[in-house]
Amino acid sequence: MTSSTFDRRRGFYASAAVAVLLLTGCGGGGQSAENAAALPTAAQVQTSSPEPAPSETPSVTTEVMAASEPISVHIPSTGTESELLSLGLRENGTLEVPPDGPGAPASWFNGSPTPGELGPAVLLGHVNATDGGPGVFADLRALGPGDLIEVARADGTTAVFVFDRGEQYSKDAFPTEKVYGNTEESELRLITCDGYDPATGNFDDNYVVYAKLVS
Repeated sequence: MTSSTFDRRRGFYASAAVAVLLLTGCGGGGQSAENAAALPTAAQVQTSSPEPAPSETPSVTTEVMAASEPISVHIPSTGTESELLSLGLRENGTLEVPPDGPGAPASWFNGSPTPGELGPAVLLGHVNATDGGPGVFADLRALGPGDLIEVARADGTTAVFVFDRGEQYSKDAFPTEKVYGNTEESELRLITCDGYDPATGNFDDNYVVYAKLVS
């Protein structure tokens, strides 16, 4: 692991030890950001590697890449294309919120490794927009085995990941360590809202795509 990754993740763990990291977004059809449900809690993450989860695709081993901030993400199978914002923590320890209007981009949580580095890089995006239209990560559930996720980086390289699995979690029981905890390979997490409740206009769950670096 590079020193930049170590320093960045050490800061993340220090913040997580004293505060619940909460990202709001993904309002129901036409709901305002004020009424939106929360994206994942990332509190009390441990630095030890979590136990590996079952994989739907063959194990892939490739060399990790040097640190370089991501600038865009492309998912060929769904036609998803987005520039990436770099968002971190507010002074109160909560995650900065990506915009949720029509055409709003996804974001990279800059407390996580850069895509291609050792560990889980985390990208966040809304499932819908404030006008009720689709958000940047509206099609995550369409991803399946063999689908690629390409992340262009500032150094001119592209980190290519292959879909491993997708899992839905209640926001009240979000598996923080499983999603944000250290890994033995370079991995990617794509996170959005799920579990829309028409009675409240909120999303009660999160959907997380797990992917592994292949080139």
